[in-house]
Amino acid sequence: MTGVFLIVMVLILSRVLDLPRRITLSVVALLWLGMLSLQLLAPGSGAAATVGGNAAGWLVLGAVVALIIGYRRLLRRLRTRATPAPAPVAPDAGLSPDELERYARHLVLHQIGGAGQMRLRDARVLIVGAGGLGAPVCLYLAAAGVGRMTLADDDTVSLSNLQRQVIFRNDLRGEPKAYAAAEAMLRLNPHLDVTPLTRRVTEADADLIAAHDLVIDGTDSFAGRAAINRACVAAGVPLIWGAIGQWDGQVSLFDPARGGPCMACLFPQAPERDAPCAEAGVVGALPGIIGSIMALEAIKHLTGAGQGLRGRMMIFDGLYGESRMITTAPDPACAVCGAQSALEPRRAQP
Repeated sequence: MTGVFLIVMVLILSRVLDLPRRITLSVVALLWLGMLSLQLLAPGSGAAATVGGNAAGWLVLGAVVALIIGYRRLLRRLRTRATPAPAPVAPDAGLSPDELERYARHLVLHQIGGAGQMRLRDARVLIVGAGGLGAPVCLYLAAAGVGRMTLADDDTVSLSNLQRQVIFRNDLRGEPKAYAAAEAMLRLNPHLDVTPLTRRVTEADADLIAAHDLVIDGTDSFAGRAAINRACVAAGVPLIWGAIGQWDGQVSLFDPARGGPCMACLFPQAPERDAPCAEAGVVGALPGIIGSIMALEAIKHLTGAGQGLRGRMMIFDGLYGESRMITTAPDPACAVCGAQSALEPRRAQP
């Protein structure tokens, strides 16, 4: 039948041209709708005969294809979301033989060792944003064995992301970033519990944040970062913050509940022009560098290794290969964490 032949040719052409799945399905759906309409409106015409089949046949074909697509999407979501809950770990429980081999390079570091690796396995981390900064954070924390992670992102994978967001593949265009990133993390390390959230984290999410030991902010707008900062202050949870633009990046740890500043202490007002990477541009490897530093600081914070970035900010200049460290301090007059703040921060957990 000519109609079926046209649909098959569209599928072959889309594969050759590597078109996004959403576009391919839209074209096939329009073709099918046209064939069905022709059979319904002019069943005895020459055009209907050329297309072939009848209205009932095209309806059955459409229903079968829709069931297949729905079934595949359901399986994909179930594989991501239905990760078995990890069994409770006793304080003196050891690592499995597979984990001992997987984390061997951590175990020989005296700053981490077995105790530190267990702390990573028991940690609860919220990663906000699976984009340029979130991609290396997700991959390195998954590889490091951070046991329970929540990943929040309301965006979908697009072609322009692939220049820097290395957690995604070309064939994932159009897929929700949270689900695609969570699947990549579980493929890298099945010893994890990853919960994807296809939405933004806002100031109203203090309870969500309070259920975690650490928040990592990989968003790219001042308004989004400010909202996450306020929620972290209200929940009393440390925030690892990173920002990039063009060739430069910054990383810090905001933790007013333990004597450090919050983001608003350093940046009380939005910049006059808060241009995202889509407008200002960013070199592809930069988020990999800054995101990896954020992941490193998260591992240090969770294991207690080394000196973290509470009260300090690292500034990296990728164009000239330079970095410097500046000291930061709480602002007593800060509108978010200062004495005059309207928030009621929770006390730090011992």
